[in-house]
Amino acid sequence: MKRTTGTIISAKKQWWLKVNTKILRFGPLDGARFPYVIKVRYVIDGKEYVKRKWIGTSYPVPTVGDTLQLAYNEETPEKIKIVY
Repeated sequence: MKRTTGTIISAKKQWWLKVNTKILRFGPLDGARFPYVIKVRYVIDGKEYVKRKWIGTSYPVPTVGDTLQLAYNEETPEKIKIVY
């Protein structure tokens, strides 16, 4: 696995997929967390790629313009994994 740097170009909260983190809640959003779908732009060997990835509720909230580390296989650079 090789690594490269990607830039977040969009981040959207998935309001329809609520994850409750408390057993006892006093309101509909008490203890609620929401995953994000991000679009990441990265370049490998001069070719630019844009991919969508899910960010789970246990990871930091992404911000547009942030950079992150990506892992990929040389044979399939269009398939990436985010390295936390």
